[in-house]
Amino acid sequence: MLSSSTNFFLQLLFVFLSFNFITKAQTPTPLPAEETEKVFTEEIKLNVIATDIDGKFVSGVKKEDLVINEDGRLHQANSIKRIPANVLIMMDTGGEMRQVKGFKQTVDTAKGLINTLQSEDSVAIMQYNDKVEIIAEWTNKEEALTLLRSKANFGKRSVFIDALENATKFLQKNPLENRHLVLITDGTDTFNKLSERDAAMKNLLATNINVHIISYTQLERADIEPRTKGISNTPPKALPDEVAAQMPNGVRDLNRATRILTINTDRAFLRKMRERKQDLIDSEKYLAALAKDTNGEFILPETKQEMLDKTALVAQIIDSSYVITYTPKRPLVDSQTGEVRNIDVTSRRPNLLVQAHRKLVVIK
Repeated sequence: MLSSSTNFFLQLLFVFLSFNFITKAQTPTPLPAEETEKVFTEEIKLNVIATDIDGKFVSGVKKEDLVINEDGRLHQANSIKRIPANVLIMMDTGGEMRQVKGFKQTVDTAKGLINTLQSEDSVAIMQYNDKVEIIAEWTNKEEALTLLRSKANFGKRSVFIDALENATKFLQKNPLENRHLVLITDGTDTFNKLSERDAAMKNLLATNINVHIISYTQLERADIEPRTKGISNTPPKALPDEVAAQMPNGVRDLNRATRILTINTDRAFLRKMRERKQDLIDSEKYLAALAKDTNGEFILPETKQEMLDKTALVAQIIDSSYVITYTPKRPLVDSQTGEVRNIDVTSRRPNLLVQAHRKLVVIK
C-alpha cells in the first residue's frame, strides 16, 4: 500500500503532465505567411539629341516636351536628365589594302574629336589592326591625348568585327549612361566574316549606345577607282605612306613615283582592286545603317581636311544629348528574342529639334 506522501506526489505529477499536454495542444499553429506579389517595372533608356534650328544645344528640356513613338504606340517619358558623355573612340589603324586611310590621319582625327568634346566628358580609346587593344581606359581629355600620342600604332591587318564586339563589351561592363561609340574606319575586315558582322550589329542594337562614324569609304573608293581599270594614269601604291616611310630611299622613292599613263594587264591585280572596291561599297552601307539605327551621326568626308573639320560636328552632337527613360506599353518580357522595335522621339515644343531614331533588338 502506498504511503500518503507517495500518493500525494503521484497526484501532483499527474496534474503537471496534464497541464503541459493541454498547453502544447492549445498552442495555435502559425498561419502561412502571405505570399508577396512581385511587380516588375520595365524601362527603356535611350539618348536623344536636342538642338535649335541652328544646331545649337537646347538646355532645360523637360519630359513633357517629348513624344515617344514605339511601333506606332505613343508614350510619355518617365524621366529626362543631362549628364556628361562617356565616349569610346575606336581607331582603325590597319589593313593590307589601305591607301588614303593613313595612320597619322586617323590619329589626327581622334585628336580633333577629343579636343572639341566638353571638358567634363570621359574618354576611352581603342585601336585595332592585327589585334584589338585598349590604349586608354576611362579618363579625362588631357590624359587621353597623352596616351594617344604614346601608345597608338599601326599594323598590317584589320580586325574590324572583333573590335566592334570588344567595344560593345567595354561600354557595357560598367553601369555608364550617355554612352557613345565613335568609329574612325573604313569598316572592312581582313577576314570578312559577314555573319559575325551582322551579329555584332545586333548586339549594339540591343543596347542604348549611340554609334557615330567618321568613314574612310568615300576617300578610299575615289583613290582605288582608277586602279580597277586596265588603263590608268594613277599607278598602284605598293605600301601605305607610314610603311613606305620606313623603307630605304630607293624603295620609298619608287613607291611614291607617279606616271603619266599605266597599262595594267595583271588580271589578278585588277580583280583584287575590284573586290576591294565592292568591299568598300558594302562597308559603307553597313556603317550608314549602323549609325542610323543607333541614333548616331554618319560622316562621309570627301577630303582629308573635311574629315578633320567634321570632328567638331560629331562632338557637338554628342554634347547635345539627354538621357530619357520610358515604360513600354507592350512589355519587353512578352517579346521573342530577336524582335525589333522602332523608336522615334519628336518634339512638341516650338523651336526644339529632337534627333532620336533607334532600332531596339530585344535580347532576353
